[in-house]
Amino acid sequence: MTSLTFDNRVVNREVDFCKVYTLESKEKLERVLLKNRISYFIEWQERSWFSRTFGSDKQKNIFTIRINEADVERAADLIRGIESVKIKNTSED
Repeated sequence: MTSLTFDNRVVNREVDFCKVYTLESKEKLERVLLKNRISYFIEWQERSWFSRTFGSDKQKNIFTIRINEADVERAADLIRGIESVKIKNTSED
């Protein structure tokens, strides 16, 4: 991945880190990230009307958590074991 350099400072990009499938897991993940001073952004994915109406799990929420790429490895170690959290594949070919 590329970084931008301004006045000898490196600015890294925000990347999709994981998907969270329950509200309880999202709150637990937020507490872990805040406690460890990892900045994050939560994107709540809207489900289509058809999916909400005829889907098998009408209460299911999907959240995408985005963090700075410099914090991915540390955050992955911190959140292992939290249920309903799927870490995105971060390896590059």
